[in-house]
Amino acid sequence: MNNIDWMFAITAIGILLTMSLALTRAICGPTVFDRVLALNTFGTKTVLFICVVDFMTTRDDFLDLALLYSLMNFIGMVALLRFTHDESLADQEPA
Repeated sequence: MNNIDWMFAITAIGILLTMSLALTRAICGPTVFDRVLALNTFGTKTVLFICVVDFMTTRDDFLDLALLYSLMNFIGMVALLRFTHDESLADQEPA
């Protein structure tokens, strides 16, 4: 293993550590917004982890997966925030 591989391995371990902290916050968060922020952080760290694994394995396939996962994370967060705000995902009729 050369120095670059060690650097990627240490980075991956750091990202996994922050992912576990974010997951802990998502489980134990006192408010809904803490949990939403922790889940968004977890999704962002997952994208970073996929990118680091891509650079470690020198496969370009994982970058496409990281892009797709980031879009799914964004759409999921918008849906979750809308659900927590309106308590429904359906459009509401004007009164």
